[in-house]
Amino acid sequence: QVELAESGGGLVQSGGSLRLSCAFLGNDYAHHVMGWYRQAPGKQRELVARITSGGSTSYGDSVKGRFAISRDNSKYTVYLQMNSLKPEDTAVYYCNALYFVNNIDYWGEGTLVTVSS
Repeated sequence: QVELAESGGGLVQSGGSLRLSCAFLGNDYAHHVMGWYRQAPGKQRELVARITSGGSTSYGDSVKGRFAISRDNSKYTVYLQMNSLKPEDTAVYYCNALYFVNNIDYWGEGTLVTVSS
């Protein structure tokens, strides 16, 4: 069983920065692909960024060049550094852990990011 605990959301002005953190509680962290997704009101959940245990990353088109995902394998934590934030980045951000051995994934409860114009 895996639990994910997100933190770091809040209110920020357009152009500002925030860093989200996700603590992984469980076993076999190294066999999980970690990711961040977001869901804005009235929209579907979308991929923001993903990182493998080896450090390979991928990003949604709307955040490329502004957001950076990283993971600290010694602390079982994944981060999302968000820069140059825009009002359209406003959403609930969810941490995700995909156990690639059997394709089971886990979700955090989400943290709200609000970007004011």
